[in-house]
Amino acid sequence: MPVQVSTVVDAEESQYQLVFRMDNVKSIYHLLKSINFQPRATFFATDSGLKVSVESAKCCQANAFIQTEIFQEYTLQPTDESVSFSLDLNVLLECLDIFGDANSNSSPTALMLRYQGYGHPIKLLLEEEDVVTECSIRTLEVEELANFDFTSDDVINKIILKSEPLKEIFNAIEPSTDIVEFNLYSNEPIVKLRTVGYMGEVEIDISKDSDMIELFQCESDSTSKYKYCHFKKALKALAISQKVSIRTDDGGLLCMQFMIKNDCGHICFIEFHCLPVVDDD
Repeated sequence: MPVQVSTVVDAEESQYQLVFRMDNVKSIYHLLKSINFQPRATFFATDSGLKVSVESAKCCQANAFIQTEIFQEYTLQPTDESVSFSLDLNVLLECLDIFGDANSNSSPTALMLRYQGYGHPIKLLLEEEDVVTECSIRTLEVEELANFDFTSDDVINKIILKSEPLKEIFNAIEPSTDIVEFNLYSNEPIVKLRTVGYMGEVEIDISKDSDMIELFQCESDSTSKYKYCHFKKALKALAISQKVSIRTDDGGLLCMQFMIKNDCGHICFIEFHCLPVVDDD
């Protein structure tokens, strides 16, 4: 059942910079949970929807893009400054799952979120089967995030793969792995994945004729290394995705974009950036 209390607060909505409502909290719960590798998340509200960013040590960053089409109602009041706030993502996820059904197939939980502006908490109204719960979450100062400037002009290699077989490859990586190395070649094998850890080295080749590859563009052969402790933060997003686009620039910056179809059939994207390991030599 949709959140009925929305009709009560319609007259008050003008005092809020951001108001949105959705009939099923699962539409965003799993997206946010997949980028929950640091407690602080920063929300940016725009006319096209929400961007939620999580960052670790200025080395890796995840951005979830939630378009307005996912919401049953999305209202952003015109302001002189951008509407953004940070909060504890763990607390938000606990509130969204307050009825304990975000991971089940039981009756959907409807959600309304309201944000009045800088210094104010976000207010949540959650409803399931005529039971309404209100939550208030303290917002935090928005800290400056790393600017991973990754434009199409910088891309030297791009590959689009089906997620399912890629999950099997990455799930087989030893937990003791220290380094993940991507090698992209214009000739066979076009992709060589190499891992280095306490258990030794493992190499996995992916050929151009592999069913898992949908697109491959290689301007120049490249080798880039990444800390596995950083790289593995993207695996939760991979787990719920249908496709993944992997791009690198001439400096080795990795950009992985995950296409995700939620329970309501809407398409969302999570973008993950990771800085490479720079060899001493």
